[in-house]
Amino acid sequence: MSSTTVDKTKIPLKRVIGLPTAILFVAGMVIGSGVFKKIAPMSATHLSEPYILAAWVIAGIFTMLGAFTLSGFASTTTESGGVYEYLRLSVGDFFSFLYGWSIFTIIGSGAIAALAFIFSQSLNTLIAIPNPFDKLQNVSIGGFIFPFASSGIKIVAVMAICLLTWVNYRGAKNGSVLSNIVTTAKLLGMALLIVLGLSYSDPSPAQVSNSGGVALSSNTAIFSALFGAMLSAFWAYDGWFALSFVTGEIKNPKKNVPWAILIGMSIVMLLYVLINFVYMHVVPLEKLAAIDENTIAAAVVANALLGKAGTIMIAILIATSTFGALNACILVYPRAYYRMAQEAFFFKGFSNVHPVFRTPYISLLWSMIWAIVLVVTGTFDLLTNLIIFAGFFFYVLLAIGLIILKRKGVITAKVIGYPVTPVIIILFALALIINTVVVQTKQSIIGLFLVLSGVPVYYYFKRKESRKTE
Repeated sequence: MSSTTVDKTKIPLKRVIGLPTAILFVAGMVIGSGVFKKIAPMSATHLSEPYILAAWVIAGIFTMLGAFTLSGFASTTTESGGVYEYLRLSVGDFFSFLYGWSIFTIIGSGAIAALAFIFSQSLNTLIAIPNPFDKLQNVSIGGFIFPFASSGIKIVAVMAICLLTWVNYRGAKNGSVLSNIVTTAKLLGMALLIVLGLSYSDPSPAQVSNSGGVALSSNTAIFSALFGAMLSAFWAYDGWFALSFVTGEIKNPKKNVPWAILIGMSIVMLLYVLINFVYMHVVPLEKLAAIDENTIAAAVVANALLGKAGTIMIAILIATSTFGALNACILVYPRAYYRMAQEAFFFKGFSNVHPVFRTPYISLLWSMIWAIVLVVTGTFDLLTNLIIFAGFFFYVLLAIGLIILKRKGVITAKVIGYPVTPVIIILFALALIINTVVVQTKQSIIGLFLVLSGVPVYYYFKRKESRKTE
């Protein structure tokens, strides 16, 4: 009796995701907690209602321009890896590796940890979660890491990450079906909140207080405040590109990836503008601005609409939204590490595909482990402030990469708005990065350090591959 050994790095992924699922997946990935919380810090910028809505619209339009750019790349490959793969094909291994490294250290893992924690927090508002290690909450590592603080919420967050990793470990179809169910529920919940808010007929003090215009002293201050508000909006829009990471599991990806992103983001943008109009229609801006960071702005609005039932409704909606976005993140980000390993720029085991479930199971497991570390240490709070800054640096490279491949004739498909679109992305992203560096210098330096920490790791893998070739 002979036995054969299967090379798990050669097993292909399975194409199981169709266009309707992909559209819901985009919406589910993007709609997390940001749209329910970010109106509070945006109101604190002292911008008036029209400017805040403009921040959502501009951020949405810019995101759509990014989607147009990504649609151009979708015609170049049917491999998984998303933005990592596009950067590899256009600007080379060095910058694509830094992106993949940033996904692992900051962007992807930080988002998974943050969403899991917020999901657990939203459950805590419905059912009080006990803290089993409450007596150890002041125990610290280095004076800034408190692993036992909020221990109950952290335990539930870890359990959510483990559960959803297990679901996605057993097949991409399992994860996508769960995503469909949860996303449909959250879209219906948001639609209900919008309808209730638009029909709100109380003599609105919000309309009186919002009519005074921008309470800022100069055009420069308005410009800076608008960019600050857009930074909050971009966090809520973040994740629109993630569908490209599972290109290897999408049916007819060259057609379905761009369409799914464009349709999905159109739905999200419409909902975001409407729901933020509702927030400001129901509650005055000054009250929204006064909401502390531990209170969810949407809950205040829902309470004004429905009383205690509204607060419960929002808690359920946020729990559903963050659970769905968490599932999507756990599904997509490990595909980048899988593709990096295929190209010998990450640990070889990350390219293993499960012989039965046809998923990159090693990548999924290590993604789970690192996200759990971030949850327990609480360092994801810092990372979430860096996600947008780090992401926009790579958006610039992506736009430059599109121009390079179009000029080389590699991308022959029509790209909406080209060549104006990538130029706008480059200029806008650079302006936002510069403003962020000026306003949030410390966080920007930390973000840059974490991105550049991948440089020695890149040369380690490059040297390792060179020796193997020799």
